[in-house]
Amino acid sequence: MNKKFENIDSSVPTIQDTDLDDKVVLVRVDHNVVKKGKITDPFRIDATIGTLYSIVERGGRLILMTHVGRPKDKKSGEIAVGSDTSVEPIVEYLERKLHTNIVIPDFKSTAKGIAGIDTSINLHIRDLKNRKIGGIYLPNTRWFSGEEAGGEKQERFATMLSGLADVFVNDAFGSWQPHASTYNIAKLLPSYAGYLMQQEISNLTHVLNPKRPFLAVVAGSKFDTKIGPLRELYDKVDCLILGGVIYNTYLAAKYGVNIAGVTEKEIGMAKELVDKDSREKKILELPIVVESDTMEGKIEGKHRTVEVGQLMKGDSLGYILDIDPGSFDQREVMDAILNAGTIFVNAVMGFIPHFTEGSKALDRAIDRNRTAKKMYGGGDTLKEFKDLLPGLYLAVLDNSQYYFFTGGGAVLKAIQEGDPYGLLPIKALMEPKV
Repeated sequence: MNKKFENIDSSVPTIQDTDLDDKVVLVRVDHNVVKKGKITDPFRIDATIGTLYSIVERGGRLILMTHVGRPKDKKSGEIAVGSDTSVEPIVEYLERKLHTNIVIPDFKSTAKGIAGIDTSINLHIRDLKNRKIGGIYLPNTRWFSGEEAGGEKQERFATMLSGLADVFVNDAFGSWQPHASTYNIAKLLPSYAGYLMQQEISNLTHVLNPKRPFLAVVAGSKFDTKIGPLRELYDKVDCLILGGVIYNTYLAAKYGVNIAGVTEKEIGMAKELVDKDSREKKILELPIVVESDTMEGKIEGKHRTVEVGQLMKGDSLGYILDIDPGSFDQREVMDAILNAGTIFVNAVMGFIPHFTEGSKALDRAIDRNRTAKKMYGGGDTLKEFKDLLPGLYLAVLDNSQYYFFTGGGAVLKAIQEGDPYGLLPIKALMEPKV
């Protein structure tokens, strides 16, 4: 039996700990890689192949499940069941990758989604046990009305899921929200962490207990969704670089300028960070940004560079959509990157797909530091790295100094909690079963 990954708490039950022979194994993965019916990047699917192979090789029979996108309208409560958020492209990819046939059960749906799992799945489970099919892949978990419902309705859906299998394996580190398929289910079946989950927890140690100096690079399209993790991250880092709307909001709050797309509410929220940094001085400002008159594209004559040091209170700017690459040539910025012992990146510097020069310059600058542990998190962050610098990505993919998390949001949540075992789906694995 393989040993656990290093840095894993011994109270976390792992897939290595159990006999899977002739067991139906329900596996929660984070294969949320489909947009408008197409796979954007298979990295998160490929990252789970080791777990899936191990289960089958040890005699287990697979039932897979993941969420895809956000099909639920929060205002109306309606759930859009359609091809845009279907798992079909994922199943087609896995069938090619694993050379097997995988069935997607067909359940009736309404405007409120799929009510539950009906008995039509029993035939598929019989075929699965008799090895007539290679696996079952449930429809998008967020198509089921009970997945995110909370309360008894969520618990009922988890009970339906538990009736399908003998064992539950969570390999979905990026799906940290306590939903029926990640949290409640772990309380009802013998439950274990998959290999990817273990690997992600193990590597979190480098972020939560970093070799110093610790540099973090964080960006995002909304300031309010990042403010909680940002507060915690600020206290843990030695140096912080901001990008995207987060940086725009910070600049607006610090310099008293108006920037298109930044709201007064967000500026108000950012003032606390500005005040804190006026005392502790951890935020490293990128000195040259790219202003654009439009978000429609990088149109000749409608974008220009702006020097942060020349901003005056009351100035009004258009959309700031990128960081000028020259920012990373500045001595203070380059010294901070080159001297870091640990670098965590959850950031795309520019407004994709048109403004990409800042992201390329950031990744190239980070690669010049050959001794730091470099940790990347987030789907957009990784996709930009692969798309913009494919040669560098392939060169560092097996480099022990680099690690690519499958979920940037989960890393930020773990930082906010100060403990990977504070993530509720992981905590549920460690708790006694009912």
